[in-house]
Amino acid sequence: MRVLTERELNRALLARQLLLGRSDVVIPSALNRMGCLQAQYAPSMYVGLWSRVEGFERADLTSALEDRIVVQGTLMRVTIHLVSAGDYWPIAVAVREARRALWLRATRHAVSAEQLAESAAALRERLREGPIKRTELDQLVGRDRSIGVGLWLDLVRVPPSGTWERRRADLYGLAEDWVEPPPADLTVEAATEHLVRRYLQGFGPATAADVADWGGLRPADVVPVLERLELRRFADEEGRTLYDLPDGPLPDPSTPAPVRFLPTWDASLLVHARRKGIVAEAHRPLIFNTRTPHSMCTFLVDGTVAGTWRYEKRRVVTAPFEPLAPAVAAEVEAEAARLTEFHA
Repeated sequence: MRVLTERELNRALLARQLLLGRSDVVIPSALNRMGCLQAQYAPSMYVGLWSRVEGFERADLTSALEDRIVVQGTLMRVTIHLVSAGDYWPIAVAVREARRALWLRATRHAVSAEQLAESAAALRERLREGPIKRTELDQLVGRDRSIGVGLWLDLVRVPPSGTWERRRADLYGLAEDWVEPPPADLTVEAATEHLVRRYLQGFGPATAADVADWGGLRPADVVPVLERLELRRFADEEGRTLYDLPDGPLPDPSTPAPVRFLPTWDASLLVHARRKGIVAEAHRPLIFNTRTPHSMCTFLVDGTVAGTWRYEKRRVVTAPFEPLAPAVAAEVEAEAARLTEFHA
């Protein structure tokens, strides 16, 4: 098999994450190509799309959420994600049982699956009247069940909650009302194939373990799918098998990468993308630690995290890990100025 270097994998990741150049696409298409966006903190969605989509403005995403062409829901790894409406059900079905099992293990089965199913039935009845706020949800099913119940009943975050204008995502609606019911012929097998394809589209080439980690699945759930699909196979420099879509981009490793600013929770920095060289291991503790498990806001230079940024006193302030060459520093400051305008 062809061996892909870390630099080649880095450029492949940047291309698929739309970080080699802003793409002139609509928001649902951008999300599909990226493999969706993590959305625990609402402004992160907006900054993540601003760095990737040509001409993106804050109102674009808020309108897309209101028009229901994109949705926020708790999906992979029991984490809030922003996905296209068309991707919601395949992903939800693929990870449903894994999410439930993870939650039951994490809570040591303090509340049983049967009890959560009963609470879900009561919640479904209440949602016939319309969306429900977190405070009412807590009162309806009890605080010990209010988080877990969403794993037994598919819910989405309903705007204006979870937007730049109202950042707390505390208003819930029934997914089958918001984005229509799932197709009757959508099987777990087909949904898992869709999930695997989306991951490789946004993060490939990748190992089976990478795919499983991102999806919150077991490698045993993923390997049969990878073997069944028509995929290219490569090896990394340590000899591990990498899977990829037949038409996945593999840019020349010398392809220049522009300065880009990433928000907290950006999935390109997480463990499942670790072998892509986007974060130097020496810098990882500066980005992820006990105080910042959600990550710091970061910026990329030549495809690698080179420092952090924050928005304070109405401007974006950067903190490079190491001194930057004058030309690079100028590019960083120019992009920071554009991001300042976006915030304003």
